[in-house]
Amino acid sequence: MIKKIFATTIICLLTALTPCHAQRIEAKNPVINVGQVMFRDPVTVEFELKNRLSREIKISQVRTSCGCTTVDYPKNDIDGDASFTVRATYDAKQMGHFQKQIGVYTEGSNTPLMLTLKGVVVDEVVDFAGDYPITMGDLLVDLNEIEFDDVNRGDMPMAKIHILNNTDNTVQPVVMHLPNYIKAEISPSRIRAGRSGVAIITLDTRGISDYGLTKTQVFLGKNPGDRVAPNKRIDISAVLLPNVSDLNDYQLAQAPHIELSATTLNLGPFNGKKKLKGEIDIQNTGKSTLDITKLQMYTVGLQLSLNKTKLAPGEYAKLKITAVERDLRLVKSPRILMITNDPNRPKVIIEVKTE
Repeated sequence: MIKKIFATTIICLLTALTPCHAQRIEAKNPVINVGQVMFRDPVTVEFELKNRLSREIKISQVRTSCGCTTVDYPKNDIDGDASFTVRATYDAKQMGHFQKQIGVYTEGSNTPLMLTLKGVVVDEVVDFAGDYPITMGDLLVDLNEIEFDDVNRGDMPMAKIHILNNTDNTVQPVVMHLPNYIKAEISPSRIRAGRSGVAIITLDTRGISDYGLTKTQVFLGKNPGDRVAPNKRIDISAVLLPNVSDLNDYQLAQAPHIELSATTLNLGPFNGKKKLKGEIDIQNTGKSTLDITKLQMYTVGLQLSLNKTKLAPGEYAKLKITAVERDLRLVKSPRILMITNDPNRPKVIIEVKTE
């Protein structure tokens, strides 16, 4: 009896681990954004799929979220480990943004592989009219630096990078090395030769662990699997501030208040010197302890020294700033960030000039 139970258990475990209970097919790109589509001009896309099993499978049915989308798919058996194509067409008979779902079922499975076709129907296709001054490999873009300033926990701000395909072939741009708090979507997913698109970069502040400045680097490739290179780099920074919107009038009246002798420090020219030094006085003119929780630099080239980070009412602190000529050669605008518990001034920016 024990042997029978043991054997039955093993069979159940093996059954649970077999591929038949996992998704049998996968999509190279389950979401395709076609960007702008002309009104009443149907658009067709091709999803590249693969049979993950080593044996043949067959698509039993395909369901769409509405009758506005038609789908063409293989009706015969699909060999093991073979790739195949599912072609979807949207009729574009309704103006505005659209997002259509397609469920692909295989025989013996009740769980579909979900595909998404999205875009926007317009009466006139409008390309970005600005300049593309920056070269990233074979692509041209309008910027390579994004700053998400003054965001609070829970915010999800977006920024756009416009892309021009400077090649003779259709490309499928991809933003690589994304941290978990950054999302990127390219519209359209495939950009034809000489045409433009946009990368929509979204910051999810819930993924940032601490207040103050967070910096990262991502890379723009012209196709999936493209190599990372310095000339494809996009610098992204975010300044997460404490949320003080829930403070009442009494708490605001009793709060600390930061005062600085200057928020722009002009150290003058180097004139052969390797370093330049300056100081800024900080005072708490409020009614409770001022806490300077973060002191950070946006760029390299500065050395900082703050003699105290907690100031009682009326108390002073001194911020010493040293500019290093060797490191500042390629820095456009050196800045210092301070995060405080002053509800009226949680973020303080100090600009340093050396000319």
